[in-house]
Amino acid sequence: VWDVAYYDILQNTVGGGKPKMKWHFGNSGWPSSTVGGVPTTEEEQNSLVDQLQDQKTVIYKQIVSSAAEARPGVLRLIDEALGRSDIATGICSAATRGGFDQVVDSLVGQERLGRLDVVMAGDDVPRKKPDPIIYQLAAQKVNLPVDRCVVVEDSLVGLRAAKGAGMKCIITYTESTKDADFYGEGADAVVADLSAVTLEGIFGSLEAGRPLLSGIAEAPARSP
Repeated sequence: VWDVAYYDILQNTVGGGKPKMKWHFGNSGWPSSTVGGVPTTEEEQNSLVDQLQDQKTVIYKQIVSSAAEARPGVLRLIDEALGRSDIATGICSAATRGGFDQVVDSLVGQERLGRLDVVMAGDDVPRKKPDPIIYQLAAQKVNLPVDRCVVVEDSLVGLRAAKGAGMKCIITYTESTKDADFYGEGADAVVADLSAVTLEGIFGSLEAGRPLLSGIAEAPARSP
């Protein structure tokens, strides 16, 4: 069983559901299951993970459709960006397409999704976060240099992907990731949520050469 404390470790170590399972089984041992004994070949291991992921996605969709809510400020900031012709907007997730589609359909909505410039899930790239390829491809799709892109992430895995792509990164931490050393890993700003974040605070700062979200970003933690 993955309790909250253990999932915190996974969330800050591995991107994507299937890679998390493989990392866990690789470190804790592969189990037998209702579909067979302990998998010994890579093909058998991949098959087990695929079946577990499919079942997890079914359960995940039920939870999302009944209980999930967008975090503070997310939809307002998306709408603000969609109203600007000089800003390209997208969503890049490490999640597999099945769970990802349910989340964005339920929380973002088809009307907004249809206006985004790029939407990518973990299935759309050969390697998942922390590999930077999803952000590199997104920048290519919108024809922007990486140093003109700003990513909003919530974990060390996502931060490493953004910085590996050469992009600025704002962290909105979660209960599971709040104790991570985001500034130590290169975050450009850290906030609890996006409720006080505006496009001017992001791109106005970028144009002026100031730190992102000046005045509202949390200060780096002091060393003991």
